[in-house]
Amino acid sequence: MKLQRFEVESYMTLHENNCRYNLADTVAKSLTLKELLAYDKKDSLEDLMNLSLDYGAIEGSHELKKGILSLYQSGDDEEIAICHGGVNANELVLMTLLSTNDHILSFLPTYQQLYSFPESLGVEVDFIHLKEENEWKIDFEELEKNIRENTKMICLNLPNNPTGTTLNHEEMQQLIQICKKHDLYVLVDEIYRGLYQEESISDLYEKGIATSGLSKVLSTPGLRIGWIKTKDKELIRLINERRDYSIISSGPINDYLGALTLKYSKEILKRNREILEENKCYLKEWLKAHPHLSCVIPKYGTVCFLKYDYQIDSNTFCEKLQEETGVFFVPGCCFDVENHLRFGLANDPQIVKEGLEVFSNWLKKLDTSR
Repeated sequence: MKLQRFEVESYMTLHENNCRYNLADTVAKSLTLKELLAYDKKDSLEDLMNLSLDYGAIEGSHELKKGILSLYQSGDDEEIAICHGGVNANELVLMTLLSTNDHILSFLPTYQQLYSFPESLGVEVDFIHLKEENEWKIDFEELEKNIRENTKMICLNLPNNPTGTTLNHEEMQQLIQICKKHDLYVLVDEIYRGLYQEESISDLYEKGIATSGLSKVLSTPGLRIGWIKTKDKELIRLINERRDYSIISSGPINDYLGALTLKYSKEILKRNREILEENKCYLKEWLKAHPHLSCVIPKYGTVCFLKYDYQIDSNTFCEKLQEETGVFFVPGCCFDVENHLRFGLANDPQIVKEGLEVFSNWLKKLDTSR
């Protein structure tokens, strides 16, 4: 099994701990343990101290699954598999359902795991290109034209990483009708869903599979709690069997803190919506003063894709910017799209404002050298 280098994750690993202004992170400002425990009225710290450090509930506690289900319109414990973050959730779905010579459809730009990992399994992948002039929306006619006899699945993430765009209700129904017509699974990485209670594929379609986790909109990436949700209970059973080979359990501490995070999800999501809206408003005003940059600012999600018109490739652009100022973006080349920068919209507003101001001054120097 040969895997392509995971470009965005490799780039983040190399650069995110050596910057002053992290404008690339897609996590809504991470909570501290103190901040999380402060949501609870009882002594949660005492509960933690009394936890037995055994494996805990192997397939996740009922409290954890109950909290996850509160984020959806339907479902029960048997429709959820607990994973080690969203990335492990995607991996388990793809490994369980796909085999050599299967065919899937994915999109560009999108999260690389959704196509490179299936390719490593011997799966054929075709791409539907999302176009910025169409606000990064799916061309459903092109999508259906690319379906083959051996097509088994459509893979996408909603809201999209790196564009932040998603499907409205009518578009979601259009996707589902195509999948029903051709009897296809649809895997939707929904890790950025939830700030505004957007629809989930797992509530709408029998062969719809949603993956998600606590990392992004619930601000606790360090807990590494992810999940798979689908109406297909047999698929969950098969995934749990495969899961025994990889993570066994999430451990009692992460399970407890994950359930606590979900118990106060409404409060955390309210906090993060306020952060997101403040940063989006600031970005809109900031862009007015920068004619060489533009952006389709998404309604949902914690990420967007800034476009620039300078004649410099995105990797060089980001390397020079970070080296000279400490401002960190992920270059568009990590998503096979040049002249773009991935920008995290839900970072600490103070860091966003200061970072964009430093970026502005650097751009002035770039303008004078053109």
